Amino acid sequence: MMPILALIFVAAEVAADQIIKQLVIQFLLPVGTRTLIPGFLSLDYLENRGAAFGIFQNCQWLIALITAVICVVITLVLFRYQHHNMLSWVACTLILGGGIGNIIDRVVRGYVIDFIHFHFFPYIFNFADICVVIGVILLVLHLFLSDCAEEKKAEEKNA
Repeated sequence: MMPILALIFVAAEVAADQIIKQLVIQFLLPVGTRTLIPGFLSLDYLENRGAAFGIFQNCQWLIALITAVICVVITLVLFRYQHHNMLSWVACTLILGGGIGNIIDRVVRGYVIDFIHFHFFPYIFNFADICVVIGVILLVLHLFLSDCAEEKKAEEKNA
């Protein structure tokens, strides 16, 4: 039941990402930039033809293929992994939804729409990117906590 529920959340995440990007096209593209907090945060329209941090420029199909493979692996993990907890469910859901959201852009448009710009950080990103980054952090945290729990069990067994 949980994998199906996770996929429902993935679909909602992808829908939210695509709706946000349509709003960005409609309201931000014509003006290019909207300052929200001067010197700190703005919305800047950007057509990103690369991957994270602008690497692999103009390699949309390669990036989409790599992302698709990762999405397939995450989907398999959702259905096969035997040690899920809420942290791993949320992590997989966020990574999968964000990945699919950006694949849609790459395939349909030939670029990813980025728009969130914190001025202390030189890169512009989008909702799907945030989901992937938070998901990866949560997944690493899950793996670290699982490893610590296993070590503790091994120590208790040997004591």
